[in-house]
Amino acid sequence: MAQSDVLEQRADDESDKACNQGETPRTIHFDVFTLFPPMFLGALSESILARAQEKGILQVTLHDIRDYATDRHHTCDGYPYGGGGGMVMRPEPVFRAVESVLSRPSGWRLPEEANDCQLPPWNRDEPTILRQPVPIVLLTPQGRRFNQEVAAQLSRQRRVALVCGRYEGVDERIRTQLISDELSIGDFVLSGGEIAAMAVIDAVTRTLPGVLGDESGAYNDSFSDGLSGLLEGPQYTRPNAFRGEAVPEVLASGHHARVERWRREQSLLRTLKRRPDLLLRATESGQLTLEDRQFLSSQGWQAPTDPEGLFLS
Repeated sequence: MAQSDVLEQRADDESDKACNQGETPRTIHFDVFTLFPPMFLGALSESILARAQEKGILQVTLHDIRDYATDRHHTCDGYPYGGGGGMVMRPEPVFRAVESVLSRPSGWRLPEEANDCQLPPWNRDEPTILRQPVPIVLLTPQGRRFNQEVAAQLSRQRRVALVCGRYEGVDERIRTQLISDELSIGDFVLSGGEIAAMAVIDAVTRTLPGVLGDESGAYNDSFSDGLSGLLEGPQYTRPNAFRGEAVPEVLASGHHARVERWRREQSLLRTLKRRPDLLLRATESGQLTLEDRQFLSSQGWQAPTDPEGLFLS
């Protein structure tokens, strides 16, 4: 299954229309498959994620993959064929866990008292028919880069499955037969996919209406549409002066147009210094105004040109 196929199953306009008309708000349910469910308890019980769950906007069900291993020791890993260091996650427990859960309603989980004999029926040789198309995402350094755009795509789903890899990785057949998407949060290697899954849940949840106290907060975050995908500029609060550095006068001027222009320029300047690649993307997508480009030029920026040598507008 192509990476983006499932993401297109839920129509954006239908979800946004419901929100705009004051009907049932957008909600999301995450099924997380992991060998270490307790790792998530702290992140899910505090701050924004806790409030989102209290409001019913976010639901997270943790599934212990080890519960679906049926041998005496509930083994979920094995030595790699061909030799090499480390262990590889076996396909059977992962397939059984994911297919058993996603073929049932959101929120279902294996009872804690269940033993091997009480596991739901499962066919090792035939794929289980799921209730509805659900993105099944593997967190792996080999995945496509997770960013704000992907977070927005996932936020339009009603249900998302996150599979946390461990050890040296997962058996390749998990990738080829079960997973619909693979995401990476950066060019580095973690001990497992749990921390990456927490990052995905947090980033996706904060884009949903009703989660943040200020609805404009997520819209004006770094990488978001409100900032044309650029970095957010500096922020200040009391006291006015601290260790010889004062808050810029424009922020206390009460002149809203000047404040907004200052913030835009600071966003442009910070992006130019730290992530010039984002300026290129904003230019190519036509999100920089003439005033933006004039300011950037005054700071030494040169507008990119197309293959014919014409400046991009």
